[in-house]
Amino acid sequence: MNNSLFPKTKSIDSAFARFNTIITSLKAFDKGYSSKNYVRKFLRALHPKWRAKVTEIKESKDLTSLSLDELIGNLKVHKMIIKKDSEIVKAKVERKSLALKAKKESSDEECSTSEGEEEV
Repeated sequence: MNNSLFPKTKSIDSAFARFNTIITSLKAFDKGYSSKNYVRKFLRALHPKWRAKVTEIKESKDLTSLSLDELIGNLKVHKMIIKKDSEIVKAKVERKSLALKAKKESSDEECSTSEGEEEV
């Protein structure tokens, strides 16, 4: 069972927009919370793939003084870093794959040349 308020949400922006809608609705019913509680609730509601980052934020930041905007900014920066790292790894894998392919093709050509010389 998924405990997240944003189970299918991929982006922080859409999760934050949904969270703001919930906050606004709560305020309409006079059920507002303090901003430090918003930060804790947002962290708790994030998709499980964010668990490592949430743990890091909880351990390294004073959640009582962290604003929701700062939290969102921190999460967006983290997402950008992860995306950039992923692109770098993907590019390295592609280069390695091309190098292996070129090496294999070169070996195949050498083998066919050697075989052709023996037949003559």
